[in-house]
Amino acid sequence: MKVEVTNKTLSSSNVIQVKSSVLGRAKKSFKRHWQFYLLIIPPVLYFVVFKYIPMVNSVIAFKDYSVVKGIWGSEWVGFKHFEMFFSNPQFWVLIKNTFFLSLYGLAVGFPIPIILALCLNEIRNGIFKKTVQLITYAPYFISTVIIVSMLTLIFSPRLGIVNQLLGYLGVESINFLGMPEMFRDIYVWSDIWQHAGYSAVIYLAALSGVDPSHYEAAKVDGATRFQKILYIDLPSIMPVATIILILNVGNMMALGFEKVFLLQNPLNLSTSEVIATYVYKIGLLNANFSFATAVGLFNSIINLVLLVAVNTVAKRISKNGLW
Repeated sequence: MKVEVTNKTLSSSNVIQVKSSVLGRAKKSFKRHWQFYLLIIPPVLYFVVFKYIPMVNSVIAFKDYSVVKGIWGSEWVGFKHFEMFFSNPQFWVLIKNTFFLSLYGLAVGFPIPIILALCLNEIRNGIFKKTVQLITYAPYFISTVIIVSMLTLIFSPRLGIVNQLLGYLGVESINFLGMPEMFRDIYVWSDIWQHAGYSAVIYLAALSGVDPSHYEAAKVDGATRFQKILYIDLPSIMPVATIILILNVGNMMALGFEKVFLLQNPLNLSTSEVIATYVYKIGLLNANFSFATAVGLFNSIINLVLLVAVNTVAKRISKNGLW
């Protein structure tokens, strides 16, 4: 019995010592780097107030929300709204449209910034390189509304530039924005035009950190430009590319609402109706808040599963991941 009491006393004293040492280190770190902690406070508050606290309101997905009764006073209905969504005839249409549009954007939009960054890295003419960077980077600062307005003017059946050129060739005008089969192409390629230059900056930053001695050694060994790209540049940006790929896959089902909604019309609805636009119409226009929250929560869970799965696969293959 004495031995047991002694062991318990020793273990409790060890815990106290560990806690005191941790608190001491935290105080020293705060005194030494208080400026950095001060800078961290605003973004932490932003995420707490606008990201984590609103998660509590997701409980209305399991209730018949009533504005009069409030969130916590509304009747609990369990998985009723999820079952309604799964049995909805539009369920598979929404999943298919969202998935294929996201997959198309990922398959085309992920490699193009890498290729652009590799090409810019090979340009030795400084003026030409900066000019190309400016031209490809500038569209990122154009708002989504302006981009959609430009697309509307370009592909307009009557006054659009494309249809005017087709008219000169003797071809009848085509309503590109009203064709369901053209919606994905217009959405994805305009998105690439807008974001490729901005995304390439991240890879250019990674390429700038490559040791110049690697290129000199490759030159001595007689390596061509393509071989330098293949054996030096690509392995150098692979960790960054892996993380960006994981993040992109994790957001596959969280398709941007604004651009899809602005490009959407009754003619292309069969391919342009995605989960984000459906939640907006059901939740805000029809005021079915509980059902819309259930659909949005289901979408978030799918994104989380994809993020964890891709991160696990990436860590096993390339030893790089988010955690």
